[in-house]
Amino acid sequence: MTGYLSESEHLVSISGFLGGYYALLALMNGIAATYLRAAGRLTVIARAGRLVFTSATLWMLVALAYLAMVPVALSGEPRWMRWVSMPQAFRDACDAIMGPTVYSVGVCVALVVLFLARRFFTRPAVAWTLLNLALLVLGLSMTDPDFAAIVAKPDNVPIVGMVFLLGYFTWLATRKAVVNDDRIARGLPVAEEEENERVLVWPDLVYIELICMVAVTVLLLVWSIALPAPLEEPANVEQTPNPSKAPWYFLGLQEMLVYFDPWMAGVVLPALVILGLLALPYLDANPLGNGYYTIIQRKFAYVIYQFGFLVLWITMILLGTFLRGPNWNFFGVYETWDARKVQVLNNVDLSEYFWIDGLGRPRPEAPADSGLLVQSGYIAWRELPGILLLGLYFGVVPLLLTRYSTMFKNLYPRMKLARYAIMMGLLLVMTLLPIKMICRWLFNLKYFVSIPEFLLNV
Repeated sequence: MTGYLSESEHLVSISGFLGGYYALLALMNGIAATYLRAAGRLTVIARAGRLVFTSATLWMLVALAYLAMVPVALSGEPRWMRWVSMPQAFRDACDAIMGPTVYSVGVCVALVVLFLARRFFTRPAVAWTLLNLALLVLGLSMTDPDFAAIVAKPDNVPIVGMVFLLGYFTWLATRKAVVNDDRIARGLPVAEEEENERVLVWPDLVYIELICMVAVTVLLLVWSIALPAPLEEPANVEQTPNPSKAPWYFLGLQEMLVYFDPWMAGVVLPALVILGLLALPYLDANPLGNGYYTIIQRKFAYVIYQFGFLVLWITMILLGTFLRGPNWNFFGVYETWDARKVQVLNNVDLSEYFWIDGLGRPRPEAPADSGLLVQSGYIAWRELPGILLLGLYFGVVPLLLTRYSTMFKNLYPRMKLARYAIMMGLLLVMTLLPIKMICRWLFNLKYFVSIPEFLLNV
């Protein structure tokens, strides 16, 4: 995003915010250290004679480090502010490495790592460390004018808050599930059964809702005063904004338009999402996990939901919000949004790869005066590679998974043929999106089957 302030002017404008930001981080870690000491939840990290270095000491030192950054951030001087800025070499490396393929694959790999090592990442100390690192990276990056112009935009501030809130609640639910799984393995009842106390709607629940309502009202008032409303100039039909973006909750659909035909991305896939959610109670016959958190008893359902919600929806929203700039080009988090940037991308269908590049001959075309039946035959012959590939994907892959995957082999007897076939169809359509994204960015592959004559492109 092309900024209107020079780097020195930006540092002066952001200094007040950063000073208060680091002061809040210092206060946050100071409260954490005090709580650990008062609650007796200290963890010994190191010993040196009679000196004991505990977790409370660590977070108090972190608080003091943040406190030392406050006057540096408030100075606004470039020679001092570089000590609270992300190194330029790191920013350049991030922009050079980051791309749509790296982003998409990286998100999937991160989800797998978090799932496999969930017992480690759900430890409170580890989660608190990751939170501090994320907040530190955010603060250090705010001195970059291009990063700040995107993240601090009033439209995007709620998205930043959503990321941290979603991360917290995902961690909280996973933490409760890990605790319950350990209790189940030891033959103990789940935590929800021991905490099953009756709470009355009046006055308990009503009081809690009243307090939350007042707190949210205060938050909205402060928010409206601190951040200007994201209003732009009056709409002009002759001048379209660049980039022209949908509301944040539709950015996932807008991103899918890059990889699918409009009718597929805007009609078919959303309809399948709705139908899949409606079918869940009938497809999922596992009685375990109702009323309490667990992963080990609902591993398949948990993984599929996290993949569909976090990878195929939330990360697509983040991609469209922070990484899609003018002309819907991909930009790094520290890269200037330059409307003159040109990305060369050849859109090639699978039939072109097969007939032109593979066989060295033009794609089959029906004679100009041929009838509908003859044209349909030529089209089917032309798109035969893609049709066969999709047939193998939807027909053979389920059989292979059922035969060689322990998880799917156990699902098939419980779900029976009809429910299992519907579930596999929905699952394969869902995984088709990341496959299509990777093929688009690695091989410039636009469509597996391209039949523009009948508006059918997949």
